[in-house]
Amino acid sequence: MTTNLNPPGESVVDRFLRYVRIDTQSREGADTTPSTEKQWTLVRLLADELRALGAQDVFLSEHCTVYATVPANAPDADRIATVGFLAHVDTSPAVSGANVQPIVHRDYRGGDIVLPGDPSQVIRVSQHPVLEGMIGDDIITADGTTLLGSDDKAGVAAIMTMVDMLGRNPELKHGRIAVAFTPDEEVGTGIEKLDIARFGADVAYTVDGEALGEINDETWSARTATLTFHGKSTHPGTAKGVMINAIRALADFVGRLPGDMLPETTEGRVGFVHPYTGAVDVETSTLKVILRDFELTGLEEKERLVRKLAAETERAFPGAIVTVDVKQDYLNMKEKLKDQPQLKEHAFEAARRAGLEPYTKPIRGGTDGSKLTFRGLPCPNIFTGGFEFHGKQEFNSRRGLEKTTETLVHLAAVFAEQAG
Repeated sequence: MTTNLNPPGESVVDRFLRYVRIDTQSREGADTTPSTEKQWTLVRLLADELRALGAQDVFLSEHCTVYATVPANAPDADRIATVGFLAHVDTSPAVSGANVQPIVHRDYRGGDIVLPGDPSQVIRVSQHPVLEGMIGDDIITADGTTLLGSDDKAGVAAIMTMVDMLGRNPELKHGRIAVAFTPDEEVGTGIEKLDIARFGADVAYTVDGEALGEINDETWSARTATLTFHGKSTHPGTAKGVMINAIRALADFVGRLPGDMLPETTEGRVGFVHPYTGAVDVETSTLKVILRDFELTGLEEKERLVRKLAAETERAFPGAIVTVDVKQDYLNMKEKLKDQPQLKEHAFEAARRAGLEPYTKPIRGGTDGSKLTFRGLPCPNIFTGGFEFHGKQEFNSRRGLEKTTETLVHLAAVFAEQAG
């Protein structure tokens, strides 16, 4: 990016530090969108700030999504695809997002980073060798008692700063740009409420990734299996020959899961089965198991395995009944994005213009873009410079935030240049 541009009214770092202090933690199992009322605080703030930045068509939906557009300023704008940028406002239910105290470790000189709010929380170079390449950068963390919220307030801050930069630098020619900030990504429900027609993008990118330069056009295909173990309760003093303990049946099933097929023993393109939550009682116990694979054939094999092991548990506990209900969560967006190669190519070019070395990497997870892609809006994922999401050792950096913003600004220009 040329150095004679007008700077944003607020740096992306300062904007990020403001946003992470706002508690937006979502909640599993809620039957409303948003899952928590506190997400409204940030979304309303973003709507006000978008209006102040000159964005048009700012609209706040009943489901806590804010939409806005940046009008085109390029010649022949009708030839340029409307590109959308999305980020989610919520943070993970796994770790508290209340009273986040962000710390900027200026001019990092190497070594482990001890978080002062809880000195047992140490970001170790041995576990995060990426730190070796961040000498001289300003590392941003929480204080060790909460997550930071870089997932995905880094994306929110970068998009907002991009809007600011485009407004202050009319010489940066671009087509129409659509922006949306959504709730409840971490619990997998918010994106279902996105009105694609109102969003108005032809193609889009979620800004919700990790290391600088990493572009994601492939995710898991995902299913969730809910197992219900039906036993028989009776007074334990007279239980012999009568009681069927559903808790023990559940434990038996878990013990049958192959040790080499769990998330803690797999990496790369190897899928997994993961028992992650449940409720136990002698009469009825339940267990949720997530199934993940990059290939549909692998996903189907994992579902067959779960059903087979459930049947084995039934045989091991005469009289017990184990029911298995499997739900499709999302599909690998690569199945659709392979027909839109220009999305990756444009993102690569934008990253190169920002001085980065772009590459693709499959996500061992999912993004809102997975669901949007299968709803007809092609939507790969762009980096944010963050690491260690969902934990107290989450971190980002000044360079991470600035280079993400720079890439988004370049990406708007690339779409305008490549039109037609």
